[in-house]
Amino acid sequence: MGYYNDHYPPNPHRKKRRNWLLPVLLGVIIGILLVVVAVPSVLNSNIMPDKWATEQKSNENDGTSGAGKSINVDVSSQITEVVGEVSPAVVGVTNIQNQSDFWQQQGGTEAGSGSGVIYKEEDGDAYVVTNHHVIEGADTVEVVLFDDSHITADLVGSDLFSDLAVLKMDSKQVEKVIEMGSSDDVKVGEPAIAIGNPLGLMFSGSVTQGVISGKQRTIPQDFNQDGRADWQAEVIQTDAAINPGNSGGALINIEGQLIGINSMKINQAAVEGIGFAIPMDTAGPIIDELEKTGEVKRPYLGVEIYSLDEVPQTEWKNTLNLPKEVEGGVYVWSVDPLSPADQVGLERLDVITELDGEEIMNMIDLRKILYQEKEIGDDVKVTYYRDGEKKETTIKLGVQE
Repeated sequence: MGYYNDHYPPNPHRKKRRNWLLPVLLGVIIGILLVVVAVPSVLNSNIMPDKWATEQKSNENDGTSGAGKSINVDVSSQITEVVGEVSPAVVGVTNIQNQSDFWQQQGGTEAGSGSGVIYKEEDGDAYVVTNHHVIEGADTVEVVLFDDSHITADLVGSDLFSDLAVLKMDSKQVEKVIEMGSSDDVKVGEPAIAIGNPLGLMFSGSVTQGVISGKQRTIPQDFNQDGRADWQAEVIQTDAAINPGNSGGALINIEGQLIGINSMKINQAAVEGIGFAIPMDTAGPIIDELEKTGEVKRPYLGVEIYSLDEVPQTEWKNTLNLPKEVEGGVYVWSVDPLSPADQVGLERLDVITELDGEEIMNMIDLRKILYQEKEIGDDVKVTYYRDGEKKETTIKLGVQE
């Protein structure tokens, strides 16, 4: 009649529902027991025992783990440490020149200032490398140490073409000598740090950071302002800020090693982040010669030359008439009158490809052979092309004035 009454006839399915209820209850009970037993084990496996954690860390450190070892380097903290270590070896250099006042009284006046690097300590003396243009014309040179101590230094030697100078001073107050690095080993894109005194001693010890932007750059130098390049400076390019006063300071790598002497920048309104340093592998032999003799004497060809790779490829064929097998060299832009090159008949637009059988691909190659392997007075066989014709001549090297 629509409601339940015990007096209704028995339901034939009722007993069947009671039969499945018992297995369900047993399943629930067993599940609860499994959870109670298993969960602590899982939790404990996620929290490694100290011993296992130590062993795994040890395996990671010694490289026995199957996974690759990952290393995290905090460049910012490494730079901070390196700068703190190196900075005492970077000094200020003051150019003092004597001047007379109205009463004809002599007095020393600061004519300029720059930076320098302490690179050697020997027999009670400390040696500082700086730029030639920093000390040029100085009557007295004063070195300002990291702790603001002022020491008078002697000029050992200076070289206009490389823009390097060596100073010597008492080493009693010197705390740090910089570690030498190799400029040939640096890679484009690796970090570079410049340390020096931009705009004078007011900002002494300033640090700028960047990267190596280029290697083996050559920059024309016109010393006598006659519109002709007197020299091609070999430099490292960096975007670490180099400003007036940074000249002579240190360009270092991430290990704190000296890889260059800060020298110049392109001073144009449209240009930013292009600074140059003298590479240490080039500067090293010059510094040694300045220490020993006070000057640098170089073999002399008497030509103004440029790397062939600075010329568009179309000009190799159309103007220079070079055959296809020529892949590099240096071309002559001008020949100095009465020079060794002039005496054997070298001409404008001749392309030099070999010196004594050694291949010349660019100015760097020529300079390395000429200045590192040859001596003044040597006879050198020069292989060159003129209007597509291969020629040879022998030049007796002179001395560069």
